[in-house]
Amino acid sequence: MRVFKQPLPRVLGWVWIGVSVLLLADLALNGTDGRSLVAAAVVLFTVGVTYVVALRPRVVAAESGVRLVNPLREVFVPWHSFTWADVTDVLRVHAGDRVFRSWPLRETKRAEVRANLRRANGVGDGGRDDPREMRPTELAAWELRSEAERRKAQPPGTVRAAEGGAVGPLVDEPTVLWSPDAVAALAVPLVLLVGALAVL
Repeated sequence: MRVFKQPLPRVLGWVWIGVSVLLLADLALNGTDGRSLVAAAVVLFTVGVTYVVALRPRVVAAESGVRLVNPLREVFVPWHSFTWADVTDVLRVHAGDRVFRSWPLRETKRAEVRANLRRANGVGDGGRDDPREMRPTELAAWELRSEAERRKAQPPGTVRAAEGGAVGPLVDEPTVLWSPDAVAALAVPLVLLVGALAVL
């Protein structure tokens, strides 16, 4: 299993969670009124947003297919349905005529402009063919394409699922599901905030 994620949002997310723990500890020790309860609910809501936006998103190349974990939804594309992966502003996974976008693997305009300038000046080709010169998101797309080719060369049959290790038949189509943990990470603090405002 290969996991692709952006390190900077994760580092900043963990920093904010550390700050939030300190804020919550301070509110628990020094807070005495309803405003402290509201402030604690707001901090918990920001922790939920941080989890959903910065810590949770990733792209997982598993034995049975590629999983795009976006903030609120997950997309699973079996290898036999995978047709291509490319990069526009984000990593995109193609499954026939369907295109699925990945939240965590993004390409900045600045990186694309730099690559275009390098090509225009004759300094390499911007990493289009050499994995050692590719930008991180372009490299992830290249690795997914390579893995898909390798997996499609294997004989069809049963595969071991990425979660739980159960063996079962191949999944025919890409699936898109809402993620209960992401929804709960936002909904529970929001309910607490509404409750705290109600008793204020």
